[in-house]
Amino acid sequence: MKTAHDLVTLAKTRIQEVALDAVDQAIQDADVLLDVREADEYAAGHIPGAIHASRGMLEFKLSSSPTLSSRDLKIVLYCKTSGRAALAACALHDMGYLQVKSIAGGFDAWVGAGKQVVQPSLPSFE
Repeated sequence: MKTAHDLVTLAKTRIQEVALDAVDQAIQDADVLLDVREADEYAAGHIPGAIHASRGMLEFKLSSSPTLSSRDLKIVLYCKTSGRAALAACALHDMGYLQVKSIAGGFDAWVGAGKQVVQPSLPSFE
C-alpha cells in the first residue's frame, strides 16, 4: 500500500518544480498562479496575484471556468510545502494541461525567503 509520501514522491518525478531563485520569472511568465491550499490558508496570506483553487476542488474549478480551460495556459501552482502542489500538477497533466510548474518548497519557502505576502486587511470599526 502506498502512503501519501509515496504518492508525492512519485508525483515529483513527473512534474517540473521551479527553484526559488527562478520563481519570480516563472510567475511573471505564467498566465495564472494557483494557490492549491485550503481556503483558510489562502485567507491568512498568499503570494501576490495568486487565485485560490483548493486541491480538493481544483479539477472542478478549472473544468467549469472558461478562462482556465485552455490546455495551453502557463500555470504555476503552490501549496504549503509542495506536496499537494505536486499532486495537483500531476492531475493537471492528466487533464491535458501542457505547461504546469510547481514552486519547490511551496509557500513556506516563499515566506522563508522574505518574499512579499498578501494578507487580508481587517475592517476598521473606529
